[in-house]
Amino acid sequence: MKIVNRFNGKLIFESDCASLKATVVAALQADANLSGANLNGADLSRANLIGAILSDADLRGANLIGANLNGANLNGANLIGANLIGANLIGANLISANLSDAILIGADLSGADLSDAILIDANLSVADLSNANLSVAILNDANLRGAILSDADLSGAILSGAFGVVLVRVGFIAELLEKVNAETPGQKT
Repeated sequence: MKIVNRFNGKLIFESDCASLKATVVAALQADANLSGANLNGADLSRANLIGAILSDADLRGANLIGANLNGANLNGANLIGANLIGANLIGANLISANLSDAILIGADLSGADLSDAILIDANLSVADLSNANLSVAILNDANLRGAILSDADLSGAILSGAFGVVLVRVGFIAELLEKVNAETPGQKT
């Protein structure tokens, strides 16, 4: 199978593996840089992608259920509609990543950098975002039910229409969400 660059179609990595998942794992074992890889709709469920370099990769609609992306570089990656239920994204670089409509239920994003990320309509219920950097992130209409945001940086984040119970240690975040929800007509609770 081949992995090609989403922008110019050039070959990034090729192997004799029968599946794209196995090819991605083989690429990572060979220390391949998968920046800009076209992995649209790929089934990478439960794959070991620790420290993967996937900046600017196209992972729209990808199945990343239970995947281990600990410390992965997903800077600028397109993860629109990706399924990341239970994924390990501890310390991942998701700066400027697009996670709109992504399903991140129960995902561990503790210590992740999501600054400037787009999380419109993302489902972050029961996700662990403790110590995460969400500065200037867009979380419009995001589901934060049961999400853990202790010590997370939400400075400059846009939370219009975001809903759910948020467990935090810093009071200004809870007050901010209450204010946003009170000012949003037709809020979801």
